Amino acid sequence: MLALLGSSRKEGNSEHLAKKALADIDYTSIYLRDYQINPILDKRHDAEGFTSVNDDYERLLEAFLAHDIIVFATPLYWFGMSGQMKNFFDRWSQYMRDSRYNFKGEIPKKSAYTIVTGNSPDPKISALPLIQQFHYIFDYIGMEFADYIIGQANQPGDIANDSFAIQKAELWNQKFKKNLNSTR
Repeated sequence: MLALLGSSRKEGNSEHLAKKALADIDYTSIYLRDYQINPILDKRHDAEGFTSVNDDYERLLEAFLAHDIIVFATPLYWFGMSGQMKNFFDRWSQYMRDSRYNFKGEIPKKSAYTIVTGNSPDPKISALPLIQQFHYIFDYIGMEFADYIIGQANQPGDIANDSFAIQKAELWNQKFKKNLNSTR
């Protein structure tokens, strides 16, 4: 399992929910803020194709491709995902075409879970377009969109007051543990 954390804040509310969902499970955390991910230079239609980019993206992609269950966690920033996470997705355009990676072959083996936290206006409504965006992204590439949590929180630790989001993260945790035990 992989937790892909898109917040620019350490110990934020989306990270807290991801940790709750993955408690007592062996998983890998990637804090996108700790990596240099350059914006995409779209060369899909150029004869020479995409050019090599000197950043950390290929390390992130290799870790991503090595996991079957991915928890994408991001705060709601201006009614969308964080910039770090958006850059992560944008670069898929490049690596879907890179013969060194079996991106299109590996993606259908993966399940996506999404956590979004925000505060105002009510994120249970204002984050729905972002949830829909995640759904479209995963549908487009053939990745299962298993479930999502929208939490209401602003300052670090506020998520503890959203009992519904906490309970859903705990349900995910039970489901993950059950699935892990059934595959052993």
